[in-house]
Amino acid sequence: MPGPTQWRGAALSHAVTSNKVRQHVLDERVRAVLKTIKEAAKSGVVEDAKEGGLNRPEDQRFLRRVAAESIVLLKNETSILPFDKSKTVAVIGPNAKVATYSGGGSASLLPYYTVTPFDGVSSQCGSVRFSQGAYSHKELPLLGKSLRTSDGRPGFDFRAYDKPVNAADRKLLDTLHLTDSYMFVMDYKVPNYTSSTYYVDVEGVFTPEEEGTHEFGLTVQGTGQLFIDGKLIVDNVHDQRPGTAFFGSGTVEEIGSMALEAGKSYKVRVEFGTAPTAKSSSRATVSFGAGGLRVGGCKRIDPEKAIVDAVKLASEVEQVVVFAGLNSDWEGEGSDRPDMNLPPYSDELITKVLDANPKAAIVLQSGTPVTMPWVDKACALVQAWYGGNETGNAIADVLFGDVNPSGKLSLSFPHRLEDNPAFLNYRSERGRVLYGEDIYVGYRFYDKVKRPALFPFGHGLSYTTFDLSDLNVSATTSTIIVTVNVSNSGSRAGAEVVQVYVRAQAPSINRPPKELKGFKKVFLEAGETREVQVEMEKKYAISFWDEGRDAWIVEEGEYGVLVGTSSQGRFLEGRFEEGQTWWWTGL
Repeated sequence: MPGPTQWRGAALSHAVTSNKVRQHVLDERVRAVLKTIKEAAKSGVVEDAKEGGLNRPEDQRFLRRVAAESIVLLKNETSILPFDKSKTVAVIGPNAKVATYSGGGSASLLPYYTVTPFDGVSSQCGSVRFSQGAYSHKELPLLGKSLRTSDGRPGFDFRAYDKPVNAADRKLLDTLHLTDSYMFVMDYKVPNYTSSTYYVDVEGVFTPEEEGTHEFGLTVQGTGQLFIDGKLIVDNVHDQRPGTAFFGSGTVEEIGSMALEAGKSYKVRVEFGTAPTAKSSSRATVSFGAGGLRVGGCKRIDPEKAIVDAVKLASEVEQVVVFAGLNSDWEGEGSDRPDMNLPPYSDELITKVLDANPKAAIVLQSGTPVTMPWVDKACALVQAWYGGNETGNAIADVLFGDVNPSGKLSLSFPHRLEDNPAFLNYRSERGRVLYGEDIYVGYRFYDKVKRPALFPFGHGLSYTTFDLSDLNVSATTSTIIVTVNVSNSGSRAGAEVVQVYVRAQAPSINRPPKELKGFKKVFLEAGETREVQVEMEKKYAISFWDEGRDAWIVEEGEYGVLVGTSSQGRFLEGRFEEGQTWWWTGL
C-alpha cells in the first residue's frame, strides 16, 4: 500500500511452495484478516455503501474548539495578545488568505469547507486591512476553487472522452463536477470503459480579483496543455521533464503567464491525456492508476515591492498580525524536508515588519519546527499547526481572546538544524538509513546533552498564570500516584497541562535524564485551586527492554518524579522506591 501488490498472488504462492513462508503462518494471517472482517461487520455499515457526509453545526463547533485548543502560545511579552476587536487589525503574510488546513500527499484530506485566517479575523473585527507581503507556495496554488462553471457553480467541469480533442468521432464517456484541481486518478474508473488511455477536458471560468500578470501551472502524469480563451499558455506535452509529483511518476510543474484584467471572465481549458500518452519516461518504479493532473495559478507579485507595501501597512496600524509558515507543498508524507527554513522571502518579511512595528504578532503554521532568525525581535509568537476546516476561526478565537490558549508543543523546536538529534544520520546512504540517535530523540536528546531548545517539548503559555504546589508521590506494587495542587493565579479562566516525568536515579544502562510518563489537563477559573491526580502503571513508567532476557525489566532502586509544565523549566520533585527487580513480557 499504496498501489498494486508485489508480494502476494504468484510471489506469495511461490514463497509458500518453496518453504520461504510456512503454511501455518499463511493460515494465521488469513484468520487475522477474516477476524477483522467479522469484527467490521458488527458495525452495521453496508458493504460498498455510498459515501456520505457529516457536516452538522455541532460538528463545526467541535472542530473549531479542538483546533483552538491545539494552538500554542510560544511568546507573549508585555501581553500584546489578545487583540482588541474594536481596533483596526493589519493582516499580512503568505498564509493569511490561504486555508492551510493539512499537510500534503497522504497527509491530506478533502474538507467540506475551509476558513482562511483572513476570513477568521475579518469575521470578528470590523476594521481589517491586508497586505500580501510574500507567497509561501512551492507550486502554484490550486486553481480549482477559484473557478466557476459556465452555469455559475464553484469549480469546473471534468469530461472524459475516448479520443483526443482533435478526433472528429470522439465519444463522451463521463462528466464530473469538481472543485479540487489536484486530480490523481488512482481509483477513478470511467464508466463502461476498460482502457487506461482516455482524454479529459477540464473547463472553468476564472475571474481575477486584481489586474496584473497571472501565472498558471500544469503538472501531469500523462500529457496536458492549458489554454486561456483559446490561447495556449502552458504546454506539458512536448519536452516533458520528469518530476516528483504523483509519487515520482509525474512531470515538474510547467508554468506560463498572461496579463489579465480585474473582474473580467476568462475561459480556462485544459486538455489532458492519461498516463499512457506521456512523452517522458518516469523515474517511478510503480505506476499508480491512469495518471494525474494538477492545475495551479495565481497573480504574479514582485517580492521586494510586496514586502515594502507590507512594512508600510505595519507602520500605520497598531495591531498587526503576520501569517506565515509552511503548507502542503513543503510538508507531506513521502519525503523529508532538507532544511528547517521558511519559504523564500518569509524571514525577510517578518524581520522588516517587526522592525516597523515591534508589537506585531507572528502566527506560524507548520507541522514541524522551522528556523526563526527573527525570534528575539518577536514579542508575540503563536504556533497554529494545520487546524483543519476551522483553521481561520480557531486562530482568530485565540488572537482576540475568545479562547485562552492552552496547547503545548508536541515536539522540541531547536535553535538550528544542526541541533537536531538526527542531524548526523539524515538521509539514506546507498539505500541504508541509520537510526543512530537511538532512544535520544526529542527532549530526551536535549536533556542528555544539556542543550537548550529554542522552544522545548511541552512548552505553551496562557493569557493567565498558574502555580504548582504541594506535590505528593506514592507507589504501590503496580501503580505510581502523583498529586499536586494547581492554582490559577491570573485574572482570567484558563487551562494548564500538568506534566509528570520519571527519572531512574542509578540505572544499570544509559537512560534519558527523564521521561514523560503521565499528564493531565485542568481548567480553572481565575483564583481557583484544584488538586490534580495523575496515576501511572508502574511497569510502563519505569521499565526498559532487557535484551539478555528478551523481556521488559523493572529495576529495583530509587526513582525521581519531576512535575512541571514543560520539559525544560522549573519542577516540583518527589521520589519513590522499587524494592525488587522483575521482568514482564505483556504476553
